[in-house]
Amino acid sequence: MKRAAAAALAALGLVLAACAPAGQGGTGDGGAASQRKTLTVFAAASLKGAFTDLAGKFEAANPGTDVTLSFAGSADLVTQISQGAPADVFASADTRNMDKLKGEGLADGEPGNFATNTLTVVVPPGNPAGITGFKDLAKAGVKVVACARQVPCGAAATAIEQETGTTLSPVSEESSVTDVLGKVTSGEADAGLVYVTDAKTAGDKAEEIPFPEAANAVNTYPIAAVKGARNKPAADAFVEFVLGSEGQAALAAAGFGKP
Repeated sequence: MKRAAAAALAALGLVLAACAPAGQGGTGDGGAASQRKTLTVFAAASLKGAFTDLAGKFEAANPGTDVTLSFAGSADLVTQISQGAPADVFASADTRNMDKLKGEGLADGEPGNFATNTLTVVVPPGNPAGITGFKDLAKAGVKVVACARQVPCGAAATAIEQETGTTLSPVSEESSVTDVLGKVTSGEADAGLVYVTDAKTAGDKAEEIPFPEAANAVNTYPIAAVKGARNKPAADAFVEFVLGSEGQAALAAAGFGKP
């Protein structure tokens, strides 16, 4: 009888251990998983390649932190944050949208400039419309795609129009520079205005037509932690990582200029 009772108690113990919550007597690794932290970074669409790379490097240097990236046009991201989207860090493609975030009291601390970028023209392979420079984009019959004026790449294009006395009539205005590139690589446009970093990612799907006037409209990229960040220590660490030597090296490799 004693043996039977002991066996029953042992079996009951195994059942209770199996049912116990992770980290409270269970044998699974749920305790370690519960210690993981998530960092949510909202970044301009033109940063997708570079920040995807940087997020992996940051996670490797900060075990236990998972970086979630959300890419869109800078203006759209500011709107989302203003409406309560749970962002810990915001990286803008221009100072104007970062200033807007600051003006709404949603930037934590003074933003730091981490990169610059300039516009270029991309055309489908073979350049069927014969584009040679910025002013050719205004020729009759040329289907041009550009960013909307409230988007950083659109604001830069507007500045170049004013500088050169050229008036463009885009067949489509997009909310992000990646959408402009997509229109060109899919053959829906004769030319598009994108950043040099986006042209670099297009590979053989598009040809780049640089133009000197782009130097008169350089976009500066700032980054800052967001007020009320759910993971403030990681947010501050990520900002410093992007501004630091490793972050700057990754951005330079992606084609960004120095801030």
